[in-house]
Amino acid sequence: MSPPSSGKRAPIELTPEEIAAVRSWVIHEDASVIAFNKPSGLSSQGGRIKAHTLDDLLWAFMRSNGKRPELVHRLDRDTSGVILAAKTKPAAGFLGKALQARKFRKTYQALIASAPEPRAGTIDTPLLRQEVGRESYMRAVTADTPGAQDSESRYRTLSESEDGALVELEPKTGRMHQLRVHMASIGRPLIGDVRYGGALTFAGRAAPRLMLHASKLSFPHPDGGVTVVEAPLPEDFEALKAAAGL
Repeated sequence: MSPPSSGKRAPIELTPEEIAAVRSWVIHEDASVIAFNKPSGLSSQGGRIKAHTLDDLLWAFMRSNGKRPELVHRLDRDTSGVILAAKTKPAAGFLGKALQARKFRKTYQALIASAPEPRAGTIDTPLLRQEVGRESYMRAVTADTPGAQDSESRYRTLSESEDGALVELEPKTGRMHQLRVHMASIGRPLIGDVRYGGALTFAGRAAPRLMLHASKLSFPHPDGGVTVVEAPLPEDFEALKAAAGL
């Protein structure tokens, strides 16, 4: 997945509440990068909904020279968790190259209706992007399908109960909706995933959203070494997890 483009844009006026909110989501900051625990329901960038995206909210961190952080990668609107922005042009260039070279290691947690068989494994089914009206979908296909993209995800079961399972997911490639489609392809769609067949209830409760959280990000830091940033599970995720005894 290519890094988002920043483009030259005029600063956006933000309310004090918006500025306070985006500042409250910061989970790591240093001279080169800033990482957020993005809430579910917020588009990373360029959503069709006429509401501010995380990209817009980065104007809260504008410096005196008119520059502001740039997002390095994206998360789906309904996915919560770690997302990274670069604070300087050199950092953005460095991280963009590291992302393309697949040097980012992303770890997610998700809720599913029952543990997969086997409990841990790799899914390498190719994926094909399809446009249906104004929506984009991914579909699991055979390798000889025209336009198929190589895709690889790893999964492991962290805990299970009669009500469901908590799994850790790691995408080795960066295809759109990859984890969601790969888990659905083995009959374990993510809870709350309306688009790919996930159940809308879990442990007797309504699933308020897609139950997918980017819990950890490991990346080469522009100033040297490897940095690991972790985002705690949000309250809605913790509540469903606890309801299922996971």
